[in-house]
Amino acid sequence: MSAEPEIKITSKPLSGKNPLVLMGFPGSGLVGSIALQYLVEQMEFEQIGNITSKYFPPVAMMAKGVINVPVRIYEKAETAAIVADIPIHPMICYEVANGIIDWLTRFPVKEVITIAGIVTNEPEKRVFGVATHEEMLARIQDETVILPMGSISGIAGSILTECKIRNIPGYGFLGETVNTPDPRSAAATLKVLNTLYGMDIDVDPLLEQAAEIEATMHKLAEDVQSTETIQKKENLPMYG
Repeated sequence: MSAEPEIKITSKPLSGKNPLVLMGFPGSGLVGSIALQYLVEQMEFEQIGNITSKYFPPVAMMAKGVINVPVRIYEKAETAAIVADIPIHPMICYEVANGIIDWLTRFPVKEVITIAGIVTNEPEKRVFGVATHEEMLARIQDETVILPMGSISGIAGSILTECKIRNIPGYGFLGETVNTPDPRSAAATLKVLNTLYGMDIDVDPLLEQAAEIEATMHKLAEDVQSTETIQKKENLPMYG
C-alpha cells in the first residue's frame, strides 16, 4: 500500500508553452497573498486547480457563502499563479516546496517568482530582489534593491532553494513592510511585475484599499489608547 503524498495537487495541466509562475503565501505584511490575489482578480485569471495537504491547517475558506480551497492554482495565457490564504508551517515548508516544484517540472517553466514581505519598519515601500543565479541580477537591479546578504525564511525561501537545486530560474521580490496587512507594499511588488513583464496591472484600487485599511487601523489604535487611558483613571487610588 503506497504512502499518502505530502501534498496533493489537483489541477488541469498548464497550457502555456513556457509559462511564468508566480507564487504568494501569507507572511510578513501578507504581501505575497495580497499581491497575488489582487493580480488574479484584476487580470481575470481562471482557477484551474487546488493544492491540499494533510499538514495544512484544518480550515475551509469562504467568500460570499461559497467554500474555497485555501491554496489555489490560476492561469491566464502564459502566466500561472499559486495563491495561498493559509500560512505554511516551517516544519512542512520543504515538503510543500518540493511537491510544488515536482509538479512544475512536468512543464517547461520559464521562471518562478515568489512574492513576499520583508520587515524593515521603514516607510519607503522599496522592493528587494534576489535571484537563483548571479547572471539574472542584471535584469532586476534597476527595479529592485539587490539584497547583499542574509536569509529568506519560510515557504518563499524553500521555493527558491528548490529552484536553485533544480536549475530553474527563480526570482524573489520582497516588499518592504511592517508586520501588519500592507497593500501598499503589495502594490509596490506588482509595479515591479508591470515593468519587468509588461503585465499592465492597475494598482490604484489596491492603493485606495490601503488608505482604508490604514484609516481603520488608526481608528483602532485611538480606541485602544482611549480605553487604556480610561482604565488607568479608574485604577487611580482615592484620597480625601
